[in-house]
Amino acid sequence: MSAADQSAGMRLARWSAAAIIVGVGAAAFRLSYATLRDLAKLAHIPAEDAWLFPLIVDGTILLATFGVLVLAGAPERRFFLSVLVVGSVVSVAGNSVHAVAAGNPLPSWASALVAAVAPISLLADTHALALLFRAAQRNAHPTPILVPVVESVTEDHATVEPEPDPDPVPEPVLKRVSVAATEIRPVPVASVQPIRSSRPVQAMLPIAVPVGGV
Repeated sequence: MSAADQSAGMRLARWSAAAIIVGVGAAAFRLSYATLRDLAKLAHIPAEDAWLFPLIVDGTILLATFGVLVLAGAPERRFFLSVLVVGSVVSVAGNSVHAVAAGNPLPSWASALVAAVAPISLLADTHALALLFRAAQRNAHPTPILVPVVESVTEDHATVEPEPDPDPVPEPVLKRVSVAATEIRPVPVASVQPIRSSRPVQAMLPIAVPVGGV
């Protein structure tokens, strides 16, 4: 079988399942409606108002079903799931009690339970509507999620760290040096000897000088 044949077969199966569900749902609602209306009459509810009892029960079940589907993952979904379970139990129990009663009026305690279904359903449906509005407002204004952002430092915006100051140069320390005064002593004259030159002394020759001119 080719991929096109498989796709066509899947579409046919889906449409057939949807048609069967719609048909079974319509038939089940019709029978449940008739049974619960008759049960309301057996619980001493006026005949002209008995048709409202199945609408209350089945309507609450539909509202709870829609809430479970729409609020998937929301905290309010638990309430709708609880209402769906309780509503289904009431519907099944009502159909079973009608079969057991076999057209006979219900005892007082059973009639009291049937009469309590309407106000309890009203409270549950009102609270469910409030939860739907609250969930819609929360979805319209989602809570922002804070995500830490790490900024990358580029070369243009790099932070230049200041260079450390150079170590200070120690100033020279001038120390005072005390110089002791040298004692000057006089030298005796007698001890001074003439300096003899090592150069030889030439003898002077006599020169005759004429008297009275030449």
